[in-house]
Amino acid sequence: MEQKLFTELRGLYATTKEHPNEIRIRIRMRDLIDSDALRNAVNMTMKRYPYFCVELQKKDGQYIFAENRRPVVVTHSLHGVELNSEHSNYQMIAFSWWDNWIILDVFHAMTDGTGAYEIIRTLLHYYCSERYQVIPKEEGVRLLGDEIPTDEWVDPVANRTDLPMPPRIEMSDALNLISAAGLENDDRPTVYSIAISEAEFMRFNLDNDGSPGTMVALLLSRAIAKMYPEAKGTIRIALCVNQRNALHAPLAHQSLVGGVMLEYKEKMRDWPIERQATAYRGMVFAQTQEEVVLSGVASAAGISRMILSKESDQERIGVTTYVNSLTRRLVTATVSYVGKANYKEAEQYIRDFRAWTSPASSGLIIEISAVNGRFTLDFLQAFSSPVFVNAFLKEMEDNGIEYDLQDVNELELPNIRLPWTG
Repeated sequence: MEQKLFTELRGLYATTKEHPNEIRIRIRMRDLIDSDALRNAVNMTMKRYPYFCVELQKKDGQYIFAENRRPVVVTHSLHGVELNSEHSNYQMIAFSWWDNWIILDVFHAMTDGTGAYEIIRTLLHYYCSERYQVIPKEEGVRLLGDEIPTDEWVDPVANRTDLPMPPRIEMSDALNLISAAGLENDDRPTVYSIAISEAEFMRFNLDNDGSPGTMVALLLSRAIAKMYPEAKGTIRIALCVNQRNALHAPLAHQSLVGGVMLEYKEKMRDWPIERQATAYRGMVFAQTQEEVVLSGVASAAGISRMILSKESDQERIGVTTYVNSLTRRLVTATVSYVGKANYKEAEQYIRDFRAWTSPASSGLIIEISAVNGRFTLDFLQAFSSPVFVNAFLKEMEDNGIEYDLQDVNELELPNIRLPWTG
């Protein structure tokens, strides 16, 4: 089935070799990977998700996703393969494995964390069924043989004509972390992975009127404010928001992510953490009302239409680069939390879970995962310096939150070959 790109356009034209717009899910299993069981699980999984088995093509001046019947690639590697190339059978999705790690790479313009979690949920169902000879419960897992509803396929934004007019909002420039720390020459993308007990962190949130996403954003805000008490730029954290509820499209597979802007205002800085958390939650509540979220959707749709109005790829890249530069000025850092993974019985076989993407345009994004009784915070940085990680960990220590710095890795994401990137 041919899919015209619309929601995907900004992410498509933002992709570069240096910043591949990609989601990489890394799952460390309890035992060594059975490669045959994984291959079988991938085959079953991808038959359930035909809208992810696609090839990027150009038709009448516009990019489309066309059906791709070539097998989705599974490689014995930690590095994965280049997407949309002969190495990936021109698919926009691929899997790999090494020792006890399973890795999913998927084009972020095609889906978001919510969509990637669905793929993983299905994959783990089939893999664990064969690897451990168990029969997992099927409730809430998308499986082969299901009737795939139209709502999973269709872009819920492309043909909407009733979206509200987005208001014109003036915002001051945000504090730029790279400039503030003098990291302009530290061009080494790095990921720091931190684990926290789910039960203990949820108890801390309950005691302080917080929630996982808002509390991580608040702790980061507090840490940055202590580092730069005299900074002129606004400390503004973008907290990612799933737009599916506002669109009444819970099944949609597209990348449907908006953002709530959390400003750490001067008057808040002397407040106790509980009052600060209440203020942040109030900002989230106000900005996640359906009308407000739909205004954000309308703004994103307007950008897609602006991109489509340009004839050449270079002109479209120019529009995207300009829009992203405006966004970069407004955001200090980004926090993303899809929600509890709920991988059913498969969770007992998972030791570690990581969610990686390219760093946000501001240079730092924290991806929060909740799997098998613990939160993992992946600090995805455009630089290697631990200066902000250390400040964040100090803030957690000061608030009595125990953590485990699990490891530090080069942030490696496979390239996505596009006509203008090669």
